[in-house]
Amino acid sequence: MRALFRGKTVFRLKAALLLVCLSAPVMAWAVDDPSEMLPDPKQERQAEAIGAQLRCLVCQNESIEDSSAGLARDLRKVVREHVAKGENSQQVIDWMVARYGNFIRLSPPVTIATLLLWGMPVLALLIGIVSAVMIFRRRTATPAPLSAAEQARLRELGDDR
Repeated sequence: MRALFRGKTVFRLKAALLLVCLSAPVMAWAVDDPSEMLPDPKQERQAEAIGAQLRCLVCQNESIEDSSAGLARDLRKVVREHVAKGENSQQVIDWMVARYGNFIRLSPPVTIATLLLWGMPVLALLIGIVSAVMIFRRRTATPAPLSAAEQARLRELGDDR
């Protein structure tokens, strides 16, 4: 067993390990299918730019260009079909938004709904602070002194014992 890990054998194992480590990034690049690409480089760049703005509906934090999910591959194909037809970027994005909603965009437009979404944490914090101040003030307020009638009634109740 010891003779197995001497000299040339150790060198070959190290060389094989180094080769595997160096080829790992190449294997990762081989995931994308080159047949998806458009033959025109200008259209391909346009399709990649559009795909970089669209969210993968499976991965959700990746663009369809970066995702390797099957649905992202299908969406890349749809984008390239529209680009190949000669549609501009805005037309393709509008088509995708009409089909999948604003969720398909990685950076959705600012609308009342998005403002409410982003403003709710601040609004909730303000409501919490106002509620805490109101509760704190209510607890520290001293009660009003007894009126003369209340003091007389209190004395009467004390005399009943």
